[in-house]
Amino acid sequence: MENTTYEKPSIQKLNSGAMNKFATRTEYKAVTHIEGVSVKRLIGKYGSPVFVISERQLRMNYRNAVHAFRTRYPKVQFAWSYKTNYNNAVCNIFHQEGSWAEVVSMFEYNKALRNGVPGNKIIFNGPDKTREDLQAAIKNQSLIHIDHFDELYMLAELLQASRQTARVAIRVNMDTGIYPMWSRFGFNYENGQAWEAITKIMSIPEMEMVGLHCHIGTFMLSAKPYATAAWKLCDLAINIKQVWNKQIQYLDMGGGFASSNTLKGSYLQGADVIPTLDDYADAITSTILNFGFAPEDLPTIMLESGRVMVDDAAWLLGSVIASKKMADGRNALIIDIGVNILFTAFWYDHKISPAQEFSDYMEDMVVYGPLCMNIDCIRESANLPVLSKGDQVVIHKVGAYNMTQWMQFIAMRPKIVLIDMDGHTHVIRESESLDTMLRYECKPAHLKNFKL
Repeated sequence: MENTTYEKPSIQKLNSGAMNKFATRTEYKAVTHIEGVSVKRLIGKYGSPVFVISERQLRMNYRNAVHAFRTRYPKVQFAWSYKTNYNNAVCNIFHQEGSWAEVVSMFEYNKALRNGVPGNKIIFNGPDKTREDLQAAIKNQSLIHIDHFDELYMLAELLQASRQTARVAIRVNMDTGIYPMWSRFGFNYENGQAWEAITKIMSIPEMEMVGLHCHIGTFMLSAKPYATAAWKLCDLAINIKQVWNKQIQYLDMGGGFASSNTLKGSYLQGADVIPTLDDYADAITSTILNFGFAPEDLPTIMLESGRVMVDDAAWLLGSVIASKKMADGRNALIIDIGVNILFTAFWYDHKISPAQEFSDYMEDMVVYGPLCMNIDCIRESANLPVLSKGDQVVIHKVGAYNMTQWMQFIAMRPKIVLIDMDGHTHVIRESESLDTMLRYECKPAHLKNFKL
């Protein structure tokens, strides 16, 4: 007879799961395989922790998004948001599906070029474009989205000096009824700043005004603000047509669509409260179709969705380091996944699943990472089974921002593994080592030697 793990007797309130209108429910079950590949095999081969990405899920997410918009509107083009996850393999999956590139720095711009994206299919956003950045964008005929007047003047000077032309749009910020209003980027619609920028551009022959752009927020829990934003961009486009007889080619609605992750402090699970892609598509396309454009003048809808495309296509696998009792009587679980590689733990209550079968006994516990910092908390409160040292866990929906905002801090960054359409695994980013860190350090000669 197999011995069971000893558990110290205690009296605690049991939580059988979150309430819904039918009864109680629990979201926890063992996750032993991802896309048919054993979690134990993945950790055994690639180490712990390790990021795992599903190519199948990425492609399905993209196709679902395209379907939601193209079944409602005739002209739609997606551009992959590099800042969301700029691993080259991830980017190329989206490019293979037909997505352009949307970048916000020269680093990302050059990454897109090296990935084989034609310059004229790169959207260059962001407030920090240098003269050199703009010259490269002009040379490659990229779409330059102007963020502020200083950028507009610098671009005009470059174009006039070189006698070249550029395709440009402006980013517009506006009141869509949400708080906080994102007004630090772009030109404001309500106070006339956006129209002033348009007027200046239309007076510069070297600039061809081809689009209007907005990005109203992130993790938007309502589709209605997108209808407001679309209406205001349409208003600008129609007025440009009336005043200058210039047809705007596209309206870039940005991104911000929510994934099914659960925000911290949310009463309900994320999947229960987020709009669907169909909801977002309805709000945007219905507004533009009903605005009054002639059929031949309908602008293309550009979308820069990132989070909703990639969040649920990645998992972070790790191992239990220890379990301990806190001063307040709660159990704490310490795992080898820290906030240095799971930055979104500050935003989300990530679902954590055991990677092996477990008992029916569940209790509330804190989940900490391995870093020697008090902020290294993955979940302040999670209803989990009793887990022991060496057990393995799976953290869900980690594909957006973690692999771009992660950092080497105390513990180094791990491997990223892709599971392809046939279930084969590929390392798409190697783990770091001490040599990786030392490669960029320089030690002055007088500091090389010491005696203790």
